[in-house]
Amino acid sequence: MKNVVVIALLFVSVAAMAMPLGTNSRSIIPADVQQVISVDYRALKNSDTAQALKNQVLPEGLKQFESALKGIGIDSEKDLEQLTFTSFRTPKNGVQIVGVAQGPFPTKAVLKKMAAQKIKGTKYHTSVLYPMDNGMLMTFLDDSTLLFGLKGAIQSALDARDGYTSNLDSNSTMADMMSAVDSAPVWSILDQQGTQNMMCSALGDASKIADYETVKKRLLASRYTMNFQNGVNFDLNVLTSDSMTAATLSSLVKAGMLYKKMNASPTEKMALESVTVDSDSSNLQLHFKTDDQRFQSLLHSDLFAAVSR
Repeated sequence: MKNVVVIALLFVSVAAMAMPLGTNSRSIIPADVQQVISVDYRALKNSDTAQALKNQVLPEGLKQFESALKGIGIDSEKDLEQLTFTSFRTPKNGVQIVGVAQGPFPTKAVLKKMAAQKIKGTKYHTSVLYPMDNGMLMTFLDDSTLLFGLKGAIQSALDARDGYTSNLDSNSTMADMMSAVDSAPVWSILDQQGTQNMMCSALGDASKIADYETVKKRLLASRYTMNFQNGVNFDLNVLTSDSMTAATLSSLVKAGMLYKKMNASPTEKMALESVTVDSDSSNLQLHFKTDDQRFQSLLHSDLFAAVSR
């Protein structure tokens, strides 16, 4: 679980623009969704800060996805416009992850190349699944949307799309969270358990305060957006059960920040001073803004290393 949250933070940190998911992309998200992260892949080459972050902390899993796409004739530098990762819980296999790539893909050329390489697909429901490198499978949801992942994960996603299991539309909390952010430059949503673990990690020693154990049970979900336009902007909203919980959580986060400042480096202190925390009704609101130079300095700090482990 911790690794999924960390990967989410890394993915959401490397883009500047994004767009809402298409109908086909949304339909493959199972109801028991843990997290969705969507980024505009074109932004990777438009921001020096994004490139610096990518070069330092790019997860090995993303490199494998890029390599697998390249193996079937899709160049991530030219063909990808949007990349979305969805993690979801399954009764028998735990957390699974699928990726959805969107862009002006050379669909016919890809299929022709696979035929020339004698790569044969297998049918699952109405979809044809083709093998990729690194043990993954892929299928075209339409001419500009590609679903890929390990066999069990991709089949679970298609089960949700085809009505064999429930999909996102039956999970009103997560569906509403997505609607609130999916037109933002970069967006992500996280379910209750993921939000509880994320906040526990972010609070550090402050999470040991008795109040947090009470608050923790009342955290329902979270969403965040980030972009690199006019510096670095990060906005996190945590949905809680009531206004009192949101206010208490806000106080705990502020206490945690004060504690971290006591042992922080000058760069880390500057970063913490760029964070504002407040509550609005039942929502905790956290905003972080800094310039590119300060953020790139933060990349090499002990604070960032601790968060990205």
